Amino acid sequence: MITVVGTGTGAPLPAEVASEADLVVGGRRHLAAARLPAQAERIVLGPLAPALDAIERCLDKEGRVVVLASGDPGFFGIVRALAERFGPGRLDVRPGVSSVAAAFARLGLPWDDAVVVSAHGRDLRTAVNVCRAHPKVAVLTGPGAGPAELGAALSYRCGERLLVVASALGDPERERVERVTPGQAAAREWGGAVSVVLCLDPARALGPVRTIAGPPPGPVAWALDESAFEHRDSMITKFEVRALALARLGPRRGELVWDVGAGSGSVAVECARLGAAVTAVEKTHDGVRRIRANAAAHGVDVRVVHGAAPAVLDSLADPDAVFVGGGGRELPAIVTACARRARRAVVVAMAALDRVPAAREALVGAGFSCDGVLLQSSRLAPLPGDVTRLAATNPVFLLWGMRPAAPSEGVSQ
Repeated sequence: MITVVGTGTGAPLPAEVASEADLVVGGRRHLAAARLPAQAERIVLGPLAPALDAIERCLDKEGRVVVLASGDPGFFGIVRALAERFGPGRLDVRPGVSSVAAAFARLGLPWDDAVVVSAHGRDLRTAVNVCRAHPKVAVLTGPGAGPAELGAALSYRCGERLLVVASALGDPERERVERVTPGQAAAREWGGAVSVVLCLDPARALGPVRTIAGPPPGPVAWALDESAFEHRDSMITKFEVRALALARLGPRRGELVWDVGAGSGSVAVECARLGAAVTAVEKTHDGVRRIRANAAAHGVDVRVVHGAAPAVLDSLADPDAVFVGGGGRELPAIVTACARRARRAVVVAMAALDRVPAAREALVGAGFSCDGVLLQSSRLAPLPGDVTRLAATNPVFLLWGMRPAAPSEGVSQ
């Protein structure tokens, strides 16, 4: 058996666990703090492969192995790698309190509704997008993905998000829990003792009672009726078009979606309801106000950028997917700019058929596979005398481009 002990957030290493160990694997500080038998071999965790090989050699000799880890080793910890290599049946896991649980406990907050995301050895952009889209997030940090980097990416919304930086949790002399704005976090050096960063919307930190842990489940309906949004003179992406656009955009948690020429923001709001971080670009003052009102009405976060595309796009973070719902004569230039930046998909809605070739050329030229459809629908409409007619909506051409995935690229989590 391999005994895996979680420590580092206040739980001491049980003396009997290590007393007869032949091999002890752990971080430098864990090994230094533990009372280990003189004959035990010690391996400081760095690259994982050499440590796993050493564990296998010890087990082949019927040796006793102890692995020391921080907090709960089954929570974004070493249990996964050990179980994959040796099988879960060979593990005796003794969890401690995870850094996430400890950090929320210090604040006196429940965390059954929190989203937990790891930026340790991973792209920080996923954590940033989750923090933008959800009111209660715990970020497990790492080199190059700490409070300063997270704060810099979120600093545009200093008034709406609070960062709680928890360092050296469980150490009675060094533990610190600090509340800062994203801008303040970005301006500081934090060192290597950070355990976890919480990103909170203080107004929504206490959510409703939950039955299922984690973020709220997705919406029960999408492609909402136009009446669900404030709009001007029916200038809104109709729900039939929105349904297919959402299917091609595939908005999901951890990703960033642009809605360019957002108008009422109906596509932006729907993408946010499905868990994505969203930036809506709109050039009119009335449109900006309308988007913010619709986002507030549906209880989602949408960043609204006032300006004309494509020029205003230069200052934005690269998106995973883009919906282009407006543009006029600038449409080819806008689609070209979006296609150069989008990581996965671009969807374009057009009422004017003569703009389709240029938009398609822009997508294909950026390396996308391209397809499209002309959407024409007729809705049931009542007539006097308890009869119904079919009322035709204006036809819309929907074009979409998908960037081919690399051969080794799987589905992102």
